[in-house]
Amino acid sequence: MSVICLICMFVFFFLVPACNTMTSCETCLANVSCLWCQTNSSCSDYPVSYVIPPASVCKLSQARWGVCWVNFEALIIAMAVVCGTLLLAVSVCCCCCCCCCKRRRSSSFDRDDEQFARRREEIRQRADERYVNLTAVS
Repeated sequence: MSVICLICMFVFFFLVPACNTMTSCETCLANVSCLWCQTNSSCSDYPVSYVIPPASVCKLSQARWGVCWVNFEALIIAMAVVCGTLLLAVSVCCCCCCCCCKRRRSSSFDRDDEQFARRREEIRQRADERYVNLTAVS
């Protein structure tokens, strides 16, 4: 396993060119660890210590990562919209499931109450019949 790691490290450090040597957006973004800045047409290492690259590296509206035709600002907004939509959809599904389960439970409770009331009425009628039969015999 360690041999594989050593080979991967060798390939990454020696065969993948450094970000600052790339001169076009396409070649720069072919390496996922690189960030292209449109303002000065430069490729730099993505600042991995930050989730969002700081303005000192490049303005978000001019930064490109992943693809050349989408700036980082639009990428962040699109990801936020997708995540928000997914969260909303999951919340709505959970609420619908809870409401449906609650209705099923309450309808089963209603059925149980009706059966209990019918049994109680049947027992009361039998008791009345017994009482009538006892008073008629005596």
